Amino acid sequence: MRLFICFILFFITVSSFAQKPAKDIDDSKLITKSSGNINDTTKVFKGKSLGDNKAPIDLYKIYTLERDTTFLDTTLSIQKEYKYNLLRKDIFGLIAFANEGHTYNTLDYNWYKSSTFPKMGFTAKHFNYLEFNDINYYNVPTPLTDLYFKTVMEQGQSLDAFLTVNTKPNLNFSIAYKGLRSNGKYINNITSSGNFRFTTSYFTKDKRYHINAHFTGQDISNQENGGIVDASLFESSEDPYKERNRLEVYFTDATSLLKGNRFFVDHNYKLSKSNPNSLMIYHQFNHEYKFFEFNQPTVSERFGDAFRNKINNKTRYNHLYNKIGVGFTTKKFGDIIAYVENNNYNYFYRNVLYSTSGVLVPNSINDQISSFGANYNYNLNGINMFLNVSNSITNQSVSNIEAIAKYALNDNIKFEFKYQKLNSLPNLNYNLYQSDYVFYNWKNNFKNEKLNAFFFKVDTKWLNVEANCKVLNDHLYFYNTTNDIENLLVAPAQYSNTINYFSVKANKEIKLWKFALDNTILYQNVEQSDNILNVPQIVTRNTLYFSDHVFKKAMFLQTGVIFNYFTEYYANDYNPLLGEFYVQNQTKIGGFPMFDFFVNAKVRQARIFLKAEHFNSAWTGYNFYSAPNYPYRDFIVRFGLVWNFFR
Repeated sequence: MRLFICFILFFITVSSFAQKPAKDIDDSKLITKSSGNINDTTKVFKGKSLGDNKAPIDLYKIYTLERDTTFLDTTLSIQKEYKYNLLRKDIFGLIAFANEGHTYNTLDYNWYKSSTFPKMGFTAKHFNYLEFNDINYYNVPTPLTDLYFKTVMEQGQSLDAFLTVNTKPNLNFSIAYKGLRSNGKYINNITSSGNFRFTTSYFTKDKRYHINAHFTGQDISNQENGGIVDASLFESSEDPYKERNRLEVYFTDATSLLKGNRFFVDHNYKLSKSNPNSLMIYHQFNHEYKFFEFNQPTVSERFGDAFRNKINNKTRYNHLYNKIGVGFTTKKFGDIIAYVENNNYNYFYRNVLYSTSGVLVPNSINDQISSFGANYNYNLNGINMFLNVSNSITNQSVSNIEAIAKYALNDNIKFEFKYQKLNSLPNLNYNLYQSDYVFYNWKNNFKNEKLNAFFFKVDTKWLNVEANCKVLNDHLYFYNTTNDIENLLVAPAQYSNTINYFSVKANKEIKLWKFALDNTILYQNVEQSDNILNVPQIVTRNTLYFSDHVFKKAMFLQTGVIFNYFTEYYANDYNPLLGEFYVQNQTKIGGFPMFDFFVNAKVRQARIFLKAEHFNSAWTGYNFYSAPNYPYRDFIVRFGLVWNFFR
């Protein structure tokens, strides 16, 4: 009945839109900064006054801090289906937990990101937390609105509303809010989050001065149930346990909260007004305060003994970053920038205490790290080369070397190569953590993590392939000291041996008439003396779909089936107290198929999505997990839309 109602609502919505025919764009014509032809549903802009005509789509520009520019894309493609999720990006290589917005387990180790400076930690809670380089900036000829809506598992919704406007050709503002609330199917599993963003961009009429700035206020709240107690009841799924709220969970009153505010400015000034070979002055400022909190009114024996009869852990983090650079831009010899960056941080608690072994656990780690660096960008005979080198000039030993080369042989064959050598400080929660649970208090002095990484990619009209090779030394991780899922005494550790990681990912879409088969497959291999870095050997996603115009070309329709699969492996488990995943080698997950059926439609600038997620769950056995004792999602029907408005 629910599926029937969803289809009725879907087609009622479609019929209300399908009043005027609209021309659609094939995904192969996705607009980028290097493209030339513009073809979209908007009309051609004529003259200074819009009148009944709309500005061409290539005037709606979206760009990053690195000045990578794309244009607004209102097409409907299989890539839009992949990106229709809470994170608004393709999440191949991640597997979501049962409730929307809880967390994701990592299948593809290339999702791992590195920085020379230490971060706060609590990484499992940061998937939906927007970092400074996740924020985009805009330049639009008319006000632009983007609305995202999607239903959730139970009693709630996911909404992302965005508005941007240029008050002048050289001054842009944007404001956005992404909100989520979902009760979930299991006991004590409510998720609630909000991501507020405000951006502004400005440049002078002579284009000598540019500034991009933003403010974000974000909070991510999760009820934490610790997973189900008896996995056999879930795997049998006999009545009454088909109702997931009948399954016993470890915690019924625990919650976690990640909250943070950030103010960011990036600006530069060109000294010469007319000379193309000119000095540039750069400055970047970032100030952020955030905290992670875990509350549990009832003490759980699973985490061991406690100092008090109620748990209230709160970790605070204050970060101030400045980067000043001087660059020289030439048409003949490329661009070179020399810079100094200063990173101040204070990671702290309210108390000083002694651990059970008598070790003093201080209340804070605070430091100042200064580095000197330079980067060089040059285009030689169609080969775009970038080199960045930085090294600390204070007592800490951190360094980074990055080299990137890109070359397009022609429109059909493109190459890319990257190399990185990184010497980075550990995340702060490895070295210091305080808790009302006795075991979860430590002060460490771990060595820097070392990384050597090679990346190669080739894009052709026949096949897209990318290969990664990483060599890790002094790798940091969390592990369960008891090797027992019933007793969760997790601590940080550093691996003294070398880990060699290798992966190859291939993608190819095959089209025949109105049908297409999109294939992505990932192979991973790890060489190590102990099982520290665990990954599935094979991860695959295969989509068979049909595309065509219907209703006298008033609507563009795509429908098909998505197949996701990864081989069995010892997946990292989740610790809600730490907001981290930890290594375990007792329970394997994976080896189960996940089929999704979707019907998507585009009418003018609106894209409508309807999906039956994991519809095979009852047929292929209830052995599907996102992490040990954390089941993956049952069959559910969800729908929503993404709608762009132009004035």
